[in-house]
Amino acid sequence: MDLVATDNSTRSKQTPINMPLVPPLNFAMVAPGVYRSGHPNRQNFPFLRKLRLKTVMYFAMEDLTPEMENFMQEENIEILHYRTEGNKEPFLEISTEDINHALVKLLDERSHPVLIHCLKGKHRIGCLVGCLRKIQRWSKTSIFDEYRRFADTKVLADLEFIETFEEGSVPYDPKQKPFWLY
Repeated sequence: MDLVATDNSTRSKQTPINMPLVPPLNFAMVAPGVYRSGHPNRQNFPFLRKLRLKTVMYFAMEDLTPEMENFMQEENIEILHYRTEGNKEPFLEISTEDINHALVKLLDERSHPVLIHCLKGKHRIGCLVGCLRKIQRWSKTSIFDEYRRFADTKVLADLEFIETFEEGSVPYDPKQKPFWLY
């Protein structure tokens, strides 16, 4: 197997020349330095390596796979695992506390580049991104349109969560905010 020449980075692994770069399920850029997706697997590691991630936020009850844990350890990536359920009517709701904590990290440029993901990159991450969009002062129509592009069906409880989320309750440090937050 041919290897790419080292690129003066501090990363531990080299990427094979002929290895395709495969993004994780539902991968997209949310903002410069902020990416979203479903749960990555081994075939996504070369792609993720190119992002030079500092932080990964994982929203799911399930543990990370040993492969993913090893990858993040090798790449020196900080992992924040939010063990939170998704919104399921009538009684289960995603944790507002977890969303607030994750938003504080997302709005701190020292955490970037960052990948936020849940199992499929749809509902829990859709709620997180929707709440971020409220902080960015997007219109509700634009927020909900973006949510639906990733979420397919099951939307009502999530849209209600986003709509009632108090964006002013996120105690981020304005001195560390990314340039794309006005």
